[in-house]
Amino acid sequence: MFAVVKTGGKQYRVSEGDVIKVEKLDGEVGKPIVLDQVLMVGDEKGVTVGEPLVAGTTVTLDVLEQKKDKKII
Repeated sequence: MFAVVKTGGKQYRVSEGDVIKVEKLDGEVGKPIVLDQVLMVGDEKGVTVGEPLVAGTTVTLDVLEQKKDKKII
């Protein structure tokens, strides 16, 4: 099963166990975050595309790390 979620001004395709780098996401390390802007959900049976969002669907993720990159001048 996979989902396409919108967060931080970008869209990400995620599946269970994926590790992704997301910008502009508030949360504490080790705490779960629920994303409710799910644009598409799919599995071996087919794909459900939202209009614009898939109603009643959420994606829960855990924050593994918070960091800042070097400032570019």
